Amino acid sequence: MGLALVQGLVLNHVHIAGYATPFIYVYLLLKIESDVSRNSLMMWGFLIGLLVDLFSDTPGMNASATVCLAFLRPFLLRLFVPRDIVDALVPSVRTMGLSSFMKYMVACTLVHHLVLMTLIFFTFSQPLSLLLHVISSTLFTSCCIMALEWIYSYKK
Repeated sequence: MGLALVQGLVLNHVHIAGYATPFIYVYLLLKIESDVSRNSLMMWGFLIGLLVDLFSDTPGMNASATVCLAFLRPFLLRLFVPRDIVDALVPSVRTMGLSSFMKYMVACTLVHHLVLMTLIFFTFSQPLSLLLHVISSTLFTSCCIMALEWIYSYKK
């Protein structure tokens, strides 16, 4: 839950070129074991998102985006996990391989950011600006998550 605190207090104020904001708390949802039920996953997603919302003063936006991600995560995990891997795995570069984990991570962050930025903008009158925010934040978040993954795997 430290990532949610760091997100709310520090990273929500980081904006690269006014577009890219890292949302590293998504990493918490990505790392939950694959055999966790969808309902539990959605509950964890709601709690993590609500915690970030409390620190960010964004009424339910992060919670909505994380619940949507939690709902779609089992499908995305099955899409990118090699078939020969055991059912109960913690998604990581070590267990999935670099390519599969990167695809899984980028797809998850893209879903999260698309929902979150759509709720923040709450309009489709500027689709290019919305798309630029989504893509730049997805790339920035993906780089931060890979750095966290590298640090985490380096410690083991």
